[in-house]
Amino acid sequence: MDSKKLDLNLLVTLETLLAEQNVTRAAERLHLSQPAVSTQLGRLRELFDDPLLIPIQRGMTPTAKALELLGPLRQALDQVRATLAEHRHFNPEKADLTVVIACTDYLQTAVVRPLAVALRKQAPGLRIALRHLEPSALETQMAGGEVDLALMTPEHGPGSLRSRHLFDERYVLIGRRGHPGLRGSLSVERFAQLDHVIVSLRGGDFTTPVDEGLAALGYRRKVALSAASFLVVPEIVAHSDFVALVPERLVRDHRDALMIVECPFPVQGFSVSMLWHERNHSHSGQRWVREIVMELAREL
Repeated sequence: MDSKKLDLNLLVTLETLLAEQNVTRAAERLHLSQPAVSTQLGRLRELFDDPLLIPIQRGMTPTAKALELLGPLRQALDQVRATLAEHRHFNPEKADLTVVIACTDYLQTAVVRPLAVALRKQAPGLRIALRHLEPSALETQMAGGEVDLALMTPEHGPGSLRSRHLFDERYVLIGRRGHPGLRGSLSVERFAQLDHVIVSLRGGDFTTPVDEGLAALGYRRKVALSAASFLVVPEIVAHSDFVALVPERLVRDHRDALMIVECPFPVQGFSVSMLWHERNHSHSGQRWVREIVMELAREL
């Protein structure tokens, strides 16, 4: 048999013909015309080099070779149907799936940490692999299957990717419990005089867009430390007299150790979206994970 000529539809037709042993009834069951089924039977006979079904007075009877094929044929087609059904109807309790998520360290804490806990309860066989977010390489990574999901500010993502808005984030000012500089009403002048920790994702910078806003008001703040990651900032601030402007969701679990106050002047926040490639759009498991992320974002 030449497997290059094999068509899955032909095997479905053969299975139906062997079950019905009648071309007319098989055509009705397959929603095809009788001539179409007869043509497919001719192709099947050529493929298997056997008549497969022999005409008798009331229908057709399978040959010995056809009877040998029936068991393996049904088993193979049932496996294909099960695979398709599992793809359409994702069962998280039985899933064996790895999802690669690219995001910043802040979003690892704000979103992925609670997501991992939620997924472990609902889908114990599902694994998360975290990757550092590289916006310039993201489209290529997703097209090649290296990244399944990205959590990021949407304006930095490729326009070709699908996206869903998750939430809007704002900045708050944090300091240790009892910090003398955060008692009472905080003015812009006093804010500028405090020792600040900032985050420079590329490392080494001592200014951010916040400093531009301060300069417009006629002030310049004291930056004592430039960190490369948001994750270390709450711990540093909790054990010093430093203060820092951080995304609010980053410190929601640190309220016992930190004072969290409003910045005395407007600071622009940012939005967070979930991005994915068309290649994963219809995958039932990936779709289920995206829905869990959406639910989690609403709760947060």
